Amino acid sequence: MTQQDLIAQVAQSTPSKIIFLVIDGLGGLPHPDTGKSELETAHTPNLDRLATRSMCGLTDPVAPGITPGSGPGHLALFGYDPVTSLIKRGVLEAAGIGLDLGPDDLAVRGNFCTVDKNGVITDRRAGRLPTEESRVLCRQLDRIQVPGVEIEVHPVESHRFVIIFRGRGLSDELADTDQQVAGVIPPPVKALTQDAVSSAAIINEFVEKARGILGHRPKANMITLRGFSKLPDLAPMGQVYKLNPVALATYPMYRGLARLLGMKYLDTGPTFEDQVNDLVSHYDDYDFFFIHFKGADTAGEDGDFQAKVQALEEVDRPIGRLMELEPEVFVVAGDHSTPAILGNHSWHPVPFLMQCEWSRKDSVTEFTESACAGGVLGRFPAREVMPLALAHAGKLTKYGA
Repeated sequence: MTQQDLIAQVAQSTPSKIIFLVIDGLGGLPHPDTGKSELETAHTPNLDRLATRSMCGLTDPVAPGITPGSGPGHLALFGYDPVTSLIKRGVLEAAGIGLDLGPDDLAVRGNFCTVDKNGVITDRRAGRLPTEESRVLCRQLDRIQVPGVEIEVHPVESHRFVIIFRGRGLSDELADTDQQVAGVIPPPVKALTQDAVSSAAIINEFVEKARGILGHRPKANMITLRGFSKLPDLAPMGQVYKLNPVALATYPMYRGLARLLGMKYLDTGPTFEDQVNDLVSHYDDYDFFFIHFKGADTAGEDGDFQAKVQALEEVDRPIGRLMELEPEVFVVAGDHSTPAILGNHSWHPVPFLMQCEWSRKDSVTEFTESACAGGVLGRFPAREVMPLALAHAGKLTKYGA
């Protein structure tokens, strides 16, 4: 019996409310000049006030020492095993922009990048190419034809795009060409199984034709691909947990995640304050609210310590309005750590708090990595967050006689 099987047996629908705030890339590491992490540097009075009323701890998104992608990090927080229930990036991005995939479709996330005359990547994100420029390039790539498949290229946001390959017998057992570092030449797509050899050949032909279209440009003159994927088979979150869940997210990937898990999602404005306003406006309509904040992760990936500090302060300011709603459970979590000094996702455990009436409070008085390490919850797997939230909201009955 899986954890979800167990929860499904004891879950019950109640009027109680859960707010689930996920700060993408939340965790960090100390700056060498100050000895303080981004959270320890930021002025976050609302998060600190929440921490004083909450149970705190640190979560491991997948397992100690494992660096998670955003997909596994979020799946774990929602109670899905991130190892056996993996959703790869291509499907997440496609679902996030409203694309409907069939069982034979293969989706992959693409990045426009910049390479030098030797084909070595000098900028993984092509200067975070403006979305308007990306749309033009996607229209050019959308004209590429490869025998045996239909191909669609769709812009997502900034330098990111999605490619859909439609045809029989396509496999997602393919290695990424995006090594997620600069200073390397993107490798060709490699088949991980014999069944994927023909799929690799198709996609490599597409990449070569894309190189011919983009190669004359000073930037955004090449592409990298990651997250080859087909539709997963996941139990809808509302069905398993007896919830009426909704998502508020500005970035398409997280809207895609919500869609794949059976959540509804609200069209919201570009700022976190817009998201909070929309949550407040629809508070009576749902009982589980997933609200996502992307800015901390973006700044961390860019290696910009001060920008991440500012992003954390940005997310802190409107939290007071959410606290005023007095939900039965208020969770603040992260899908993974993105320390600015590393400029990438990392394996470090992530700060966590859960405010609720029926909890054992601890002595934590600020929401930081070091403070949460001393919280009553200790260090625990992120996949245990969801059952804890449901239990403290009165949404789980007794198991057994």
